[in-house]
Amino acid sequence: MKHFFSFFAIIFFSALQSQELKDFTIPKGYKKILETKGDLDKDGKDETVLVFNTDKTPDSESPGLVRKFYILKNVNGKLKIWKENSNLIFDSKEGFYPESNELELNIKNNYLVIFQSYFSNSRHTVTSKNTYRFQNGDFYLIGALVKFDDTCEFNFSDEINFSTGKVIVDEQYSECDSGYERKVPKNYYKEFTHKLPKLIKMNEYKMGKNEIKIPNSKKSFNF
Repeated sequence: MKHFFSFFAIIFFSALQSQELKDFTIPKGYKKILETKGDLDKDGKDETVLVFNTDKTPDSESPGLVRKFYILKNVNGKLKIWKENSNLIFDSKEGFYPESNELELNIKNNYLVIFQSYFSNSRHTVTSKNTYRFQNGDFYLIGALVKFDDTCEFNFSDEINFSTGKVIVDEQYSECDSGYERKVPKNYYKEFTHKLPKLIKMNEYKMGKNEIKIPNSKKSFNF
């Protein structure tokens, strides 16, 4: 009887939530650039994730357009807005060579993974991969990877799994045939555990504004 009540409660609250969701229509002036599908809440039904170039420009001096994504539920043949966000994807002209930027959204094992990469200047590439999971009625950041690569001198990688707290910091240096003498720093690698007091909700996450101190070191990294 208890299991029957739990099942009935899930159906009831799911139906109630569906009634509260707004119908989705493409806003005027928006251009779709990406679409992916997959099950994010383990109900056996695929959600649809759409990414758009909006008609809005960033607050910064970037000449690009703000990008926005929607997570949509299919309710009786109609797409409903489940989640929307315009802060987690770089704008359309981010970086030094915008035409070379990468953006991928994938749904795998009920996780939403957002991968982005751009050139911060002619030599440096910035890469981020953030993983989100739906739990306790919302989407939470449960994994972050940040990479900073030079064309020759170094490759930095900082990764954290917020579910386990495992952090991996990896700094690799190499020699360059650049015509000047340079002392190559020693490679640095460290694994440690860092537990957040609570997980960060998707719409409360501010990329690059969160700092983790590396134990027994003056180093830190931002995600």
